[in-house]
Amino acid sequence: MLVFKTVRELQQFLSTVASNSIGFVPTMGALHQGHLSLIEKSQQQNKLTVCSVFVNPTQFNNKEDLLNYPRNVLADIHLLENLDCDNEEKRIVLFLPSENEIYPNKIEKSYDFGNLSLVMEAQHRPRHFDGVAMVIERFFDIIQPTKAYFGEKDFQQLAVVRNLVKQLNLSVQIIGCPIVREANNLAMSSRNERLTSDQKEQAAHIYKFLQIAKQQAKTLTVEQVKNNFVNSIKNIPALQLEYLEIANGNTLTSIENWEDTTYCVAFVAVFVGNVRLIDNVTLFNFRKSILGSI
Repeated sequence: MLVFKTVRELQQFLSTVASNSIGFVPTMGALHQGHLSLIEKSQQQNKLTVCSVFVNPTQFNNKEDLLNYPRNVLADIHLLENLDCDNEEKRIVLFLPSENEIYPNKIEKSYDFGNLSLVMEAQHRPRHFDGVAMVIERFFDIIQPTKAYFGEKDFQQLAVVRNLVKQLNLSVQIIGCPIVREANNLAMSSRNERLTSDQKEQAAHIYKFLQIAKQQAKTLTVEQVKNNFVNSIKNIPALQLEYLEIANGNTLTSIENWEDTTYCVAFVAVFVGNVRLIDNVTLFNFRKSILGSI
């Protein structure tokens, strides 16, 4: 598998391939089956897939989280090599840039995504989405992909990236891909590597309680569903709830009554020890999201 560490090397290579069939999968490494599902989707739809591994410092508001973020490039390369990466019809190349390659001018940017970047993650991670937008805009400029693939676990990020593409009038198509879960239904995340086996078992309650909320949404009020979820989490000592939001899946605006939207998603962030996990479940969707197939 070809590995490129500089923008110049990657762009020289890309100049030799068909520019109308380039898929892009941005990652921060510590690859797992969730990432691989995005790459496999790209392989199905493009002749070339560029996978990046770059732990983006600008989207971390917690320095300890940045320092502790799992990194294992050799393992990542091994996983990618098992995906038939050198097949000319579905080739994979790895972009492994340094911080200086991505941010040579050290310029920070601010963006306006409206409500999408004011709620939930944005409230608890200041400037997080500015950092996400900076790195994605930079990657899109370098790679000029036809399509780019993002996991629906990071639902709010996906919405922000779609909005970024619209604002910048870019031609890249953003593809949202379903959440991939572990055997116990814990949403796959690179951060799961930092959990003990017991913590993983406890973290499985997050999805269990979300599924209960989905059932309760048929008969209880929004407030009752939220209260029941909060109380359920409190009964699991290993879990500490940061937020639970029940919101319009298009605008991410919180709702007070089920009638406020026809597309409703429950979003949650939970600490398991010092590891922060997020997840989401669609409670109901009576029409197609204006953001696309999320």
